Amino acid sequence: MGHRLLLWDIDGTLVHSGGLGPVAFDRAIQGVFGRVPEAQVRMSGKTDPQIVREYMELMEVEDLDSLPDVLKALELELLAVEEELAAKGRAYEGAAALLARLHEDPRVAQSVLTGNIAPNAVIKLAAFGLDRLLDLEAGAYGSDRADRRELVPIALSRQRELRGVAFEPAETWVIGDTPNDLDCARAAGARCLLVATGRFTLDELAPLGAESVVPDLTDADHIVELLTAGL
Repeated sequence: MGHRLLLWDIDGTLVHSGGLGPVAFDRAIQGVFGRVPEAQVRMSGKTDPQIVREYMELMEVEDLDSLPDVLKALELELLAVEEELAAKGRAYEGAAALLARLHEDPRVAQSVLTGNIAPNAVIKLAAFGLDRLLDLEAGAYGSDRADRRELVPIALSRQRELRGVAFEPAETWVIGDTPNDLDCARAAGARCLLVATGRFTLDELAPLGAESVVPDLTDADHIVELLTAGL
């Protein structure tokens, strides 16, 4: 029997954080540097360390030794708004039902590939009850690498080391909402499903060359058939 590894992006794909992600960044940067940048970095598809570095460049902060301090502050700031996140944010329509259906399939392993640092990924998913449907220990995070294109191999390695399952890149799907999700899939030889629930529209995503592009996660029959084809 074949098997399949599904690596889900979080922000813009599974959940909407109700605007609290940028707020947590601003507060973390304020706490470490005593000021915030005048402009806001575009965050979609980027890892948390990448976003922090871009903010530091905007602020002309050259001391990269401060980067871990900002990431730790970011963790604490998101934890502080955990209840607000559950109230103001949401899981996208169809996300919970689709994850639950795939979770029941013994041929499928589900984890995350996200730019979030690992603690914040857990907070965002748990706010909407999605954490129980994903093997978060065996995923890949922005806290692993600042370059998203290096994350698929990390997830594959964790599946081997922690679960004893060796997935080939061709047996792996990255599901996300930005061109960067496609780039990281291609860098590892994995397949990619793009979902137009984030900042990028269906018309913007369709020409990029992913295996499939869907408007949202509501057509569970189609998406399950796509992701499990050949098993």
